[in-house]
Amino acid sequence: MATHSCSITSQRVLTVVVGSRNPVKVAAARGAISRLFPDHKIECQGVDAPSGVPEQPMTDEETRLGAINRCQYCIDHYQGDFFVAIEGGVDQFVDGPATFAYVVISNGRQQGVGRSCQLPLPMRIYQALTQGEELGDVMDRLFNTTNIKQKGGAIGLLTQHQASRAGVYEQACILAMAPILHSKLYQSHNE
Repeated sequence: MATHSCSITSQRVLTVVVGSRNPVKVAAARGAISRLFPDHKIECQGVDAPSGVPEQPMTDEETRLGAINRCQYCIDHYQGDFFVAIEGGVDQFVDGPATFAYVVISNGRQQGVGRSCQLPLPMRIYQALTQGEELGDVMDRLFNTTNIKQKGGAIGLLTQHQASRAGVYEQACILAMAPILHSKLYQSHNE
């Protein structure tokens, strides 16, 4: 018994700062880091970090920039082992409008940028977004939900809850960690 409790108290703590207070984004970051570092205790804090882009990013480029800006803000203003930013956006693609997210993760030395899979959006939802509405608000109105963006999101609603916003974001976080986990392999890419 004593050996078991000693191993728990000697467990290394990893501090993760997430550039959002949205519980879905914080949970996704915590989940990803926990899966990648199962022998560590994860302390995850969501903070308000400005994106520098519109509340509803409408292009791939805006969405990526929002995630980069949020991550850099966290690096500049907080102490941590990892800094995570997740920015959801929409864009019009060859096959129609879709929503997706960019993830930027840094350990202060290396940075990984990843992108989630994309969810096709009905044209009527995309048109509402082009008129200045946010995706969560449109989904709440169409599906009679409240604050869905801090729950399952459009992903949950449009997939019969077979996929979740948190699950998609967690996967994107894990993928974005590759350049940090294997920095020597990515060294020429990062320079």
